[in-house]
Amino acid sequence: MGGLARVPDPRRVPGRCGRRLGKIFSLSLLCWGQELVSGWAIDGDKERGSRGRTRSFAWAHVSTAASSPWCSHADPGTLLQPGCLLLPGDRHHRRELLTVPRAGAHWEPCRPPVPASLPDRCRVSGRELCPSTALAMSGGYFCMERLSFCLLLSAWSWGWTPGGAAKPKGQGYPHMNSIRIDGDITLGGLFPVHGRGVEGKACGELKKEKGIHRLEAMLFALDRINNDPDLLPNITLGARILDTCSRDTHALEQSLTFVQALIEKDSTEVRCVNGGPPIITKPERVVGVIGASGSSVSIMVANILRLFKIPQISYASTAPDLSDNSRYDFFSRVVPSDTYQAQAMVDIVKALKWNYVSTLASEGSYGESGVEAFIQKSREDGGVCVAQSVKIPREPKPGEFDKIIRRLLETSHARAVIIFANEDDIRRVLEAAKRANQTGHFIWMGSDSWGSKISPVLHLEEVAEGSVTILPKRVSVKGFDRYFSSRTLDNNRRNIWFAEFWEENFHCKLSRHALKKGSSIKKCTNRERIGQDSSYEQEGKVQFVIDAVYAMGHALHDMHKNLCPGKVGLCPRMDPVDGVELLKYIRNVNFSGIAGTPVTFNENGDAPGRYDIYQYQIRNSTPEYKVIGQWTDHLHLKVESMLWPGGGSQLPSSICSLPCKPGERKKLVKGIPCCWHCERCDGYQYQLDEFHCKRCHFNERPNENHTSCTPIPIIKLEWSSPWAVVPVFIAIVGIIATLFVVITFVRYNDTPIVKASGRELSYVLLTGIFLCYATTFLMIAEPDLSTCSLRRIFLGLGMSISYAALLTKTNRIYRIFEQGKKSVSAPRFISPASQLVITFSLISLQLVGVCIWFIVDPSHSVIDYEDQRTTNPHFARGILKCDISDLSLICLLGYSMLLMVTCTVYAIKTRGVPETFNEAKPIGFTMYTTCIVWLAFIPIFFGTSQSAEKMYIQTTTLTISVSLSASVSLGMLYMPKVYIILFHPEQNVPKRKRSLKAVVTAATMSNKFSQKGGFRPNGEAKSELCENLETQALATKQTYVSYSNHAI
Repeated sequence: MGGLARVPDPRRVPGRCGRRLGKIFSLSLLCWGQELVSGWAIDGDKERGSRGRTRSFAWAHVSTAASSPWCSHADPGTLLQPGCLLLPGDRHHRRELLTVPRAGAHWEPCRPPVPASLPDRCRVSGRELCPSTALAMSGGYFCMERLSFCLLLSAWSWGWTPGGAAKPKGQGYPHMNSIRIDGDITLGGLFPVHGRGVEGKACGELKKEKGIHRLEAMLFALDRINNDPDLLPNITLGARILDTCSRDTHALEQSLTFVQALIEKDSTEVRCVNGGPPIITKPERVVGVIGASGSSVSIMVANILRLFKIPQISYASTAPDLSDNSRYDFFSRVVPSDTYQAQAMVDIVKALKWNYVSTLASEGSYGESGVEAFIQKSREDGGVCVAQSVKIPREPKPGEFDKIIRRLLETSHARAVIIFANEDDIRRVLEAAKRANQTGHFIWMGSDSWGSKISPVLHLEEVAEGSVTILPKRVSVKGFDRYFSSRTLDNNRRNIWFAEFWEENFHCKLSRHALKKGSSIKKCTNRERIGQDSSYEQEGKVQFVIDAVYAMGHALHDMHKNLCPGKVGLCPRMDPVDGVELLKYIRNVNFSGIAGTPVTFNENGDAPGRYDIYQYQIRNSTPEYKVIGQWTDHLHLKVESMLWPGGGSQLPSSICSLPCKPGERKKLVKGIPCCWHCERCDGYQYQLDEFHCKRCHFNERPNENHTSCTPIPIIKLEWSSPWAVVPVFIAIVGIIATLFVVITFVRYNDTPIVKASGRELSYVLLTGIFLCYATTFLMIAEPDLSTCSLRRIFLGLGMSISYAALLTKTNRIYRIFEQGKKSVSAPRFISPASQLVITFSLISLQLVGVCIWFIVDPSHSVIDYEDQRTTNPHFARGILKCDISDLSLICLLGYSMLLMVTCTVYAIKTRGVPETFNEAKPIGFTMYTTCIVWLAFIPIFFGTSQSAEKMYIQTTTLTISVSLSASVSLGMLYMPKVYIILFHPEQNVPKRKRSLKAVVTAATMSNKFSQKGGFRPNGEAKSELCENLETQALATKQTYVSYSNHAI
């Protein structure tokens, strides 16, 4: 067991042990290693002669750390040495040091000397921090005795009121993290004086508006009630005000102070050394609590207070959960529930024509319940979809808010973000949005926790521009403005956090030692004035804090009138005050609040819903909250008065799905009736109605926006097209050349060269060549019945005539020389008449096939919509063409190809015939070239069947191939003859006629002597007979074999 010590009654302590201690105000029990809960008020500095004034406010934390430094920073409550405590005064008065005994030890002075490295600020008034006395107070010291269990500490002090200040009925005394004002009836107060701490600390930075303004509003209301002769006359309201540090767990620990008086303490085992009982002063009894601010804090505290039947009235908690009278039956509030707020926010969203929003909530009852209420109302009303609900953790990790912004950006169309969060989280969200360069993207809609506060948007004005916020309807309390502006360090010592506020508000330091060298922060002069030397705007919940205090005051007043009629002060029936009875009177109050609005509660303790709607606007570089509407059961919004990011008046969009474009149908998202996906009526579909698409007719395509169908354009090969110009030009040149040859041959019909070429077959061949060229015009002409019929006839006929004539010629030459190898008799059917019969027989087969085709499938023109039905309907075309398929074309040209191949075979076989006897060589070269042309035609024609330009490419390829075939025949077979006829007529003369027998004999002899002769460059044997024939021909400069009678 550890030691227990008590501070003796100063009247019984002899000598200096009692003279310097003062008056006992409170006493509390402390065990080793625990936190001190009693406050210290050390007597004034004797050296300054400030007798009777409380000059040094001190509080301490006990630590059992084994190796604490002496004075690393001299902060209040620091264990300078194991067992030595620094007792902090206010920021500009001396600090004292106390020695705390270990278990089983006596109070002893801090004996170790001050190290040489101890900084100057660890010395006070030129003395060491740890003098030889237990408590350095002008030689005074405590006389402590050894006990056995715990350490009992007393706090000694008295207060004072500056002259000229209005003296309230109760006086203020500082406690650790609390303010205590004595009175006949004590009210508790919970305020977020500080923000939430980080890195394990309970409390963070000071909240000037949300904390100090609201706290001072309660003090202001208490002063008014205590000075009001008509309200609670002869009864003084006191207060015990605690700092929740914006954290529910910390608030829970602090609120235990309110129930201390209701907890029975067993002190039977606690005895002093002399056997006497310890001196224990019972703490004040709290009859009602004003607060808290955050809903999560209120819920946590309400669960404790209801156990001890202590009524609670909140001035800012709006979570719908708190309306549950079965769980929070002792809770009431002067602000409306978030159920009303959620309805107002849904109405605002719909008025702004938004239907797609995200929600952002701080973890806890306020944020989560608010968002839940908003989602519930949006579902009930319909027309609003929640993209995603993001929660801010109670203890956010580094980078958590950047992650939240990235998540909100996942649904970029949901620009509107509904925020139910505390102002610290709101500010950090705005900072994260600024870091993400999303200024102007999000449109924030804040709940009453944002309201019209400056702190969340300070230095973040551009990010917050256009934000719509909501706040319970309020009026600025002018009396409070005058009261708060008059607060100074001298007249407001009851607020233990006011010195911290002073430094924060005026950017100065009260202590010289706190000033850093080279820092721009100045020392406070105490001549600064709020509203003159600093900006000031009344915090939005001040009115409700005052109304909450007055609601408690009116309930106590009504209760006193009923229970203590005619009594002055408290009567036994109100000592103590029954919490259950007080709650009934609270729920029945009905009075005009500080702003003139009625203050009432329904059966659940909720206030009626009345809201002002604000927008944070920047006009002429000046940011401000502007009232743009009200909500009282119904919304009244001035949309024309709203300004959006960038200063524009154009309403930003935040919709679940953008309106579908023309030609798109809506596909509703399952379970979310206001959201849909827009599916384009693709391909050849058009938009039938808002939700359906339909395919166009086969000869139609959708228009550009797919809202209707239009006829597919009809195309054909135009004469002006480059695809037509080239083949037409070749055909015209070929026709002219053909006619020129025909005319030349007709003109020189009886000349030896014309006769030697076989006039009959030559004219047939030239006719075929002419038809080949003429086919080009049929292929390009606009398809109709006559054009298509002529195409069927002449496309294959011209080539059939040409190749039939050439085949007949090569076959005749081959038969003659083959027959000559066997006998000298002439083969049959080599006369001109026979040749013509053979030629026309071959041609007739082509005509018979075409006739059968006409019978089976009559010719007609068609519009082919499938050939160029591309994936993109914009490029779809209907092709006007003849009903000749690729297969039909192959069949049509197949016979001509057969003749061409057969002719080529005979040309190869007759390649050994001597040049001087026939024209087999030119025919051979003609057929070789023709085969090459058609071999190139096949892959080009059929390889482009899938091309968008198929019609043009195939038509041009076909016509050019046919024309080239005709041109090869014309050029190789007839142009040399025409050249001789026209330019060398001396060579076009009759030669010595040779009989067929002589010709065959010469050819036969040539073959027989082929083995003896050397190979010519062209692979032909040169016989002696041939040499003799050539020698004879040299006399006439040219050797020709006359075929006047037996043309080969």
